[in-house]
Amino acid sequence: MPGLSVVILGSSGFLGRGLGAAFAARGARVHGVSRGGPPPGAGPSSGRTTTATCLDLLTAASGELRAAFSAARPDVVVNAAGRAWRADEAEMNAGNAVLVERVVTALAELPGPPVRLVQLGSVHEYGAGDPAGGTGERHDPDPVTPYGRTKLLGTRAVLRGAREGSVEGVVLRLANVIGAGVPEGSLFGRVAAHLGASAAARARGEQVTALRLPPLRAARDLVDARDVADAVVAAASAPSAAVTGQVINVGRGEAVVMRALIDRMIALSGVDVPVTEAAEASARTDVARQCLDISRARRLLGWSPSRGLDDSLRDLLASVLPPERPSHSTPLGITAASPAGEGN
Repeated sequence: MPGLSVVILGSSGFLGRGLGAAFAARGARVHGVSRGGPPPGAGPSSGRTTTATCLDLLTAASGELRAAFSAARPDVVVNAAGRAWRADEAEMNAGNAVLVERVVTALAELPGPPVRLVQLGSVHEYGAGDPAGGTGERHDPDPVTPYGRTKLLGTRAVLRGAREGSVEGVVLRLANVIGAGVPEGSLFGRVAAHLGASAAARARGEQVTALRLPPLRAARDLVDARDVADAVVAAASAPSAAVTGQVINVGRGEAVVMRALIDRMIALSGVDVPVTEAAEASARTDVARQCLDISRARRLLGWSPSRGLDDSLRDLLASVLPPERPSHSTPLGITAASPAGEGN
């Protein structure tokens, strides 16, 4: 991988920052592209990126987008850009579908062999998935949320480009990603921010307020952001014949009940915060259970998750809590299903 030219789209975001660092650590020449410019702390001496370009991938003229790619002369492009939280369906469609179409078109116009395009997809593209075991890549997607629907459109754009030979496209369909820096718009970011504020309030002698959350009965597959980075690096360097045109699940292969995970997060924080759940709606707008079969990732990428959920939660908490907070070491013990890694 030393000398490999890698463009990270959305390089200043939650996943993009870690991806840039992971590629740079392996000797790649990393070119970060984001609407807001380089992430805090990044620069010529940081070792995180080789170059950092401020570019709005949605509003830039086609020629400008093509020129940005031409200047980087990429071997690999990783799309970590998109919209998830605090956006309506039109905004999600622009960030998760239209943007991907523009990227595929621009890469197809570059001279030379097709560029490897690693698209970060989502477990939400499946919708309900397998109700009992792990959902494999052969399962027909049937998303039930705007996010899932628009991410699926992005996936289809990449796979179409792969079929046409314009890109070496591969889609990594990610479970719910956790780790330090997760946005506050997500459930885990919201809880982390509340715990950080509560720790600060308690240090000032003030009363801690209750944590008010939506119903937490759903079970979700979760994966550490660093494990995601490892999977992306593997997808970027795998033989073309192994990954081009493929959808590959990236998760832990187990479903965890959200209430148990939030309780564990609070316990690890050392901050005693009461939790109030909203009443369950009469009709759900999402799915009750998500669990990915990750056997294809093992087979094609040689990848499997290596970080435990406690490690992920501690990293997230360390980014918001005072350093003197206690760290608990009791095993998690909240798995709702065994790892789903066979049969695909």
